[in-house]
Amino acid sequence: MTNRQPSMATLMAALPEIRNAPTNHGPIRYLCHRPDFGQRDFVSELTLTVKQGIPGERWMRHPWMRLPDGSPDPAIQVSILPARVCDLVWQPGDVSPHPGDSIVADLETSLDNLPTGSLIGAGDAVLQVSAVFNDACVKWRKRYGEDALRWVRAEGHPHLRLRGILCAITQDGVVRADDRLRVLRRGY
Repeated sequence: MTNRQPSMATLMAALPEIRNAPTNHGPIRYLCHRPDFGQRDFVSELTLTVKQGIPGERWMRHPWMRLPDGSPDPAIQVSILPARVCDLVWQPGDVSPHPGDSIVADLETSLDNLPTGSLIGAGDAVLQVSAVFNDACVKWRKRYGEDALRWVRAEGHPHLRLRGILCAITQDGVVRADDRLRVLRRGY
């Protein structure tokens, strides 16, 4: 068991490879169901719904963003982490838990490739890239190190969305581990 905390030099050296990820048809590496805080179940498929997000996940009970009426904000129903970033900070068997993203896929998630409003096909579900920026949280720093947090937030890096993207579900469906994420439309 290891605790992966890559150095800034390692993270910076990986940028060209991360930027070279597919811009479309990104193969899925992991699907992760999060029933509660700190719990991760790796599954072969996820049901995605407009009303419930991922049924059984904590989003309905404990979202970190809410709408003015107190309901969970749909802009954060699904998180997608680039697989090449995940490979830098986490591998199966590591002491630190998986980052907790619903989908880890080999997809280039920069603002240039997937502007706000972009539509992504995930199996027969459709996701819309939200304007909510995933800038990494204190849990990211604790698990993967101060350098990993500074790298995500470094000057010139926010538009790369190295910590991935947050999405709302706009069409119910099922995504399977052998699917690819397909860009259906870029931007609004």
